[in-house]
Amino acid sequence: MMAATLPAQLLPHAQDSAHAALPPASQPMRVSLAFVAQHVNVYLRFGRPAREIVLDRWRRVAVFMPGAICCRIKWLGDDFGTALWQLMVLQAPTPLSGVQRVSGVSPGARILLRADGEPRVKTVLAAIDAIEAAGLDPCAVAPVYWRMVGNRLAARLPLPAYTPERHAAHLAREALR
Repeated sequence: MMAATLPAQLLPHAQDSAHAALPPASQPMRVSLAFVAQHVNVYLRFGRPAREIVLDRWRRVAVFMPGAICCRIKWLGDDFGTALWQLMVLQAPTPLSGVQRVSGVSPGARILLRADGEPRVKTVLAAIDAIEAAGLDPCAVAPVYWRMVGNRLAARLPLPAYTPERHAAHLAREALR
């Protein structure tokens, strides 16, 4: 009974539990990008950054607000040719969503799709081109579609088409939220 009458500053564990009940503050997602001819090319295939910060002539940082979706491509080369092809479709974390650690992405992101290796990256790039050819913005595509593409890649199955009808269904679901 005595503990209830003490001021909050004398009960540090009570303050900790009060702060734990609050959702974490939204932080923008920062994606590092770089270009060094013939060696490194880390760039955005699509995405609408809230701002870009130029660090020097080789490096910059794209800043995305919570919930934004982007596609980062990483290509590394050496004296013998291509050493790495990687494509990731990332969603900037919201206050209540979990994040995954991704090199060059701070504080982390939700990985919607990851493709490694030239053939898989080129397959996903063709799907992105088809989405754009249909007049749709890849940033507005349903996140579940990108996850499905990743699953189909892993299972070595053909990728599903993202049609205007599928996009209309996604927009209708979003309107109900």
